[in-house]
Amino acid sequence: MEEDLRLAEEAEALAEQAEDSRALYEVKMQYLGRTGKVTALMKRMKDLAQELRPAFGKKVNALREKLESLFAAREEKLKEKELAARLAGERIDVTEPGRKLQKGALHPVTRVKNELIDVFAGMGFEVFEGPEIETDYYNFTALNTPADHPARDMQDTFYVADGILLRTQTSAGQIRLMEKKKPPIKMLSPGRVFRSDDDATHSPMFHQMEGLVVDKGITLCDLQGMLDEFARKVFAETSKTRLRPSYFPFTEPSVEVDVSCAACGGKGCSLCKGTGWIEVLGAGMVNRRVLENCGVDPDVYTGFAFGMGIERIAMLKYGINNIKLLTENDTRFLEQFK
Repeated sequence: MEEDLRLAEEAEALAEQAEDSRALYEVKMQYLGRTGKVTALMKRMKDLAQELRPAFGKKVNALREKLESLFAAREEKLKEKELAARLAGERIDVTEPGRKLQKGALHPVTRVKNELIDVFAGMGFEVFEGPEIETDYYNFTALNTPADHPARDMQDTFYVADGILLRTQTSAGQIRLMEKKKPPIKMLSPGRVFRSDDDATHSPMFHQMEGLVVDKGITLCDLQGMLDEFARKVFAETSKTRLRPSYFPFTEPSVEVDVSCAACGGKGCSLCKGTGWIEVLGAGMVNRRVLENCGVDPDVYTGFAFGMGIERIAMLKYGINNIKLLTENDTRFLEQFK
């Protein structure tokens, strides 16, 4: 009986000292756990005489019930205390002024890309996205640029393995689509391209948007009519285009496309270097050999293709003078496009 009283007093004292539910649980296990002191008392029953066991067991069970009641009461008080502390810590003063949420905005390259897709989709173009890691065949050979062609010197290429490279142009997507789909074709291929080139107006990684139209009776006049519509939608309603002879291995004839300067209306300014015109993209009629490589009869079908750098369009549209501003993630720059 004295031992029962001692254990009860000892457990009560330790329970009162417990400052949280975790500490109380550890105290409870000291007495009521599988290796606790009360459990140890019960194990001593086997050492007692048979006639003493019932009375002893009754006392131990009474002690267990008393301690369980004690711990339960103490646990309830601690939980109330902990709940009050948590509520106090989570209290919100609704009278305090709120914090203004900072709104983000689309990156200028994404804005221009979406705008270009909308413009050309309105003219019936479908979007096709090819892989960024290409084979030499799709990136060069099928586009009339064999291994010994001097035009390869115009593009410094990142090779991943023999015959495998990071695409230098999204024109490779045109070949892939023409292999799968027969004319009429009207496709747009936006995406990232990679070239070993780096200065204020060039980046090793940039975005291109290529377009292709193949059908019966397509002429250079169709190309310029489409480009005029593109210029009016993207730059200014009064914008015009002009075509200058150029060279690309996958088009013949090839042209550089200029747009009348939207800043000065074609009168001449610092943006257009006094000429009234700004070069924006390259284009031309699809080379017969490219059509043949894709199984398209060049005597029945003709087509035109064009390609532009999305960063270049963004720089012209928003007056950005350094392409690196588009990749530095400077919030002072990006906030201007909200």
